[in-house]
Amino acid sequence: MSAVRKSIRAPTSRPTLVPGAILILLAGRFRGKRVVLLKQLSGGLLLVTGPFKVNGVPLRRVNARYVIGTSSKVDIKGVDSKIIDKVAKDGYFTKDKPKGGKKGEEEFFKQGEKAERKKPTSDRANDQKSVDKSLLTCIKKEGHLLHYLASSFSLRNGDRPHDMKF
Repeated sequence: MSAVRKSIRAPTSRPTLVPGAILILLAGRFRGKRVVLLKQLSGGLLLVTGPFKVNGVPLRRVNARYVIGTSSKVDIKGVDSKIIDKVAKDGYFTKDKPKGGKKGEEEFFKQGEKAERKKPTSDRANDQKSVDKSLLTCIKKEGHLLHYLASSFSLRNGDRPHDMKF
């Protein structure tokens, strides 16, 4: 029997995953939250935001397999495309490596203590605020969209997800 070779194919996107679509996150820290899709990135990733003021979801990358696309949409023409392109770059979400060579005696004894919480850089916070500001103006024009985004999605006993229309 010969070995089967599988070719690497470019990820295809679902028709519901268009910029401005409202998605439901299925996994991770923000599972059950409704978010707005800003852009599709390479490798099957999506750039989404809460907006942060509405439901606490920051600008983040999400794998397309872990979202449900809904039929609701938001007009994102007001969002600055330069900021979206800046956030979409690979280096934006990477951590800065700590500078320092050898770990000394002081570092060894600091291991038991709680580390200081890392705060987001002011650059990222400014990007988040500018995206949120323009998105919120579009969201507030729609009727109950603000409350819809603020609420979280969950299933109860007896719910049939295969019969639901998102």
